[in-house]
Amino acid sequence: MREDKKTIIVFSGDLDKAMAAFIIANGAAAMGNEVTMFFTFWGLNILRKAKGAKVKKTFLEKLFGWMMPRGPEKLGLSKMNFCGLGPRMMKLMMRQKNVNTLPELIEQARALGVKIIACSMSMDIMGIHPEELIDGIEYAGVASYLGEADEANVNLFIA
Repeated sequence: MREDKKTIIVFSGDLDKAMAAFIIANGAAAMGNEVTMFFTFWGLNILRKAKGAKVKKTFLEKLFGWMMPRGPEKLGLSKMNFCGLGPRMMKLMMRQKNVNTLPELIEQARALGVKIIACSMSMDIMGIHPEELIDGIEYAGVASYLGEADEANVNLFIA
């Protein structure tokens, strides 16, 4: 086990939970820790590109894609979503308080060397193709995450 290694499983696709995950990851990375974030199921929506990629999909894959938010700007809140009004209020408060947006936090994490991994099994189940996710991330299964977690002294699950 290494004292300077942290892992975070991001299961949720809620804006507030995604913000928390990236704030923790960026804080740990800024302190010199090696950080791995493993995105699975609904957390994959955080990594989706705002514009759809042209990929061949089955009917169910298309349906899943249509029903899920596309990227960090489209995420709802875990509480008080109010048909999209809640996230707008949250983003307004963040601007007023000079808090980085989720896309800025993602870019900051990448600049700090945070390893971002998309779960390949969840991608298969949800019909998400690599072309639909942001560039510069890795794709792996649970065994890869568990290998990282075995070495870390902190493992978080954001659900």
